[in-house]
Amino acid sequence: MPSPIVSPGTLLDPPIGTTPRPPVVVRPPVPLRITRPGPSRALTAAVPAGLVLALGLWGITRQDSMWRDEAATWQVAHRSLPDIWHLLGHADVVHGLYYALMHVVFEVFGDSLLTLRIPSVLAIAVAASLAADLGARLAGRWSGLGAGLAFALLPTFQTYAQEGRPYAMVTAAVALASWLLVAAMHRPRAGTWSAYALVVLLGALLNWFSLLVLPAHAATLALARPHRTIWARWLLAASTAVLGALPLVLASQGQSRQVSWIQPTTPGAMYSVAATILAGGGCALLRRARKPAGPTPAAAGKLTLTVVAVPLCAVPQVMLLVVSLTWQPLYVGRYVLFTHIGLALLLGALIATLATSRPTHPRVLLAAFTALAFLALLPMEQHIRSAHSRVDDVLAAAVPVDAARGQGGAVVFIPSARRDTALVTPGAFHGLRDIALAQSPVKSGTLHGIETDPDTTARAMLRERHIILISDAETRPAHNARDRAKQRVLHEHFAKRTTTIQRGRSITLYERIDHPHHDRPAAHRS
Repeated sequence: MPSPIVSPGTLLDPPIGTTPRPPVVVRPPVPLRITRPGPSRALTAAVPAGLVLALGLWGITRQDSMWRDEAATWQVAHRSLPDIWHLLGHADVVHGLYYALMHVVFEVFGDSLLTLRIPSVLAIAVAASLAADLGARLAGRWSGLGAGLAFALLPTFQTYAQEGRPYAMVTAAVALASWLLVAAMHRPRAGTWSAYALVVLLGALLNWFSLLVLPAHAATLALARPHRTIWARWLLAASTAVLGALPLVLASQGQSRQVSWIQPTTPGAMYSVAATILAGGGCALLRRARKPAGPTPAAAGKLTLTVVAVPLCAVPQVMLLVVSLTWQPLYVGRYVLFTHIGLALLLGALIATLATSRPTHPRVLLAAFTALAFLALLPMEQHIRSAHSRVDDVLAAAVPVDAARGQGGAVVFIPSARRDTALVTPGAFHGLRDIALAQSPVKSGTLHGIETDPDTTARAMLRERHIILISDAETRPAHNARDRAKQRVLHEHFAKRTTTIQRGRSITLYERIDHPHHDRPAAHRS
């Protein structure tokens, strides 16, 4: 008898005594998605660091210019360590560790604009590597590489990579602290949490505004919802860092007059903060709307790149802004420079998402993005490296002083902080008498020295035939009786002969015009 024809999918009754087999379900073939292997971990970190070094060394001398904050670093770093310690009792205690580090740098490598700024370049390069590795850990190697490249190209980081101030080092400390936080959540170890506390403390000793990263990390933990053990260890590490920095914070309160120059928060500052946060949030939303760029391992709970980057970008800026609006003006962008790490992470993840969704290899698209971004930002990058990018230039003021000192035997500064030109370029002032100075900066433990009282200053000025005045390019009302006395004597007894404006500084040669019977001490008027 012929065998029955069985159509596909038809089940025949199994022979008696056998176990029936389940039906075979044939599914339609799934298209194979080609995945692009990411760069190695070493390459992910090295490429952004190399780009930062290249950009940082490009025009690092800024046309042989130095602005007033860098002048403070320059002249303090030339003091001995005991003299630096003496200074910290009166001013700039918040920068004490940085000044000590720069003192060592100058002792070892000599003083130059290169040695003044190269530590900042290296710090930003380290921060770029850490940001890239952090992005790779949270969202895949392509996202990490994108984050590192975005970090290197951000104009804010390029600016402070070429400044002899501590903000680049603070950024590197915050980047390492964020990296350690993620590492500790992924694999909790006592050593990692100890390192986290130490790095947060180091950042605070460089500038204690970096402690604002702790609320950002607390927000990350709240969003990730890790086990309570993680919370406990983080609280212990964070508390240790805060307690370690507390003496510095308290000491700096006694020098709060040094931030009295900060103006009330302007709409422009608020717009800048809002734009940064919105840009980061927009990157996160756009990335979420597309397929992820690679593996997104959850280190603990719901720890993702967005959970780490958005609080880092937003929380410190908003907190400092709120303090400035409700208590005391304190918001200055460089104080929270490190928040742009979060922006770089979000930008890099979005760029990598777009790059890996195209048939072209991601490395080609990332290279194209880097080149296009560099060209688009080129005018800004060139401005950053020009002498006009900062508020003034203490070195430029020395040139006309050197030319005019043959006609004048005395020099006066309004305000006294403009003495930084003489402190940084003493050779240009050789032979000129600083007639208002009573005690030198080093001996007095101050940044600009201690001047004589207004009457004594006025009498000293009236004994001169020529006086060179160093002041700001924009004339401002005098803030104290001493400077008002200087202005009064110059107005009543001297005439301007030449005035030179050089990159934010005014150098004016005055000549005495009154008769000998006017050579009486000017009455003090406050």
